[in-house]
Amino acid sequence: MNEESYLKERLEGQIMWYDDKSAKNKKWFRICQSTQIVIASLITLSGIFTPKDFPWVYYAIPLLGAIIAITSGILGLCKFQENWLEYRTTTESLRHEKYLFLTKSEPYNTENPLNLLVSRVETLISKENTNWAQYMRKVSKEKE
Repeated sequence: MNEESYLKERLEGQIMWYDDKSAKNKKWFRICQSTQIVIASLITLSGIFTPKDFPWVYYAIPLLGAIIAITSGILGLCKFQENWLEYRTTTESLRHEKYLFLTKSEPYNTENPLNLLVSRVETLISKENTNWAQYMRKVSKEKE
């Protein structure tokens, strides 16, 4: 694989993948957090309604509480914030390596900079894959 194809096919592809995953996880984290804030506020606000005059309060408060519990469970299970930050870190690290390489800056001001780039990029990607595999094993053990 030559320099151009590695940069275009592998490095840019990975940057785009991590960037997309980071954005999606950020979006879902903010949706879940916003939902919790709004619902918790509605529960507090429902205190101004007396159940005698507004019987729907008997049903609304437990329902709203269940929505908060479900949203919290989804946040804990899906780890949107952790994934968002991890993917963003990996994206920026890959971009950093790319720009150092393209400008032939340290450590890429050597005789064979492509080999060094490949090594460093694949290490970053491998680290992310290893973290994911460890997390999946942990989740699997917790289920058992």
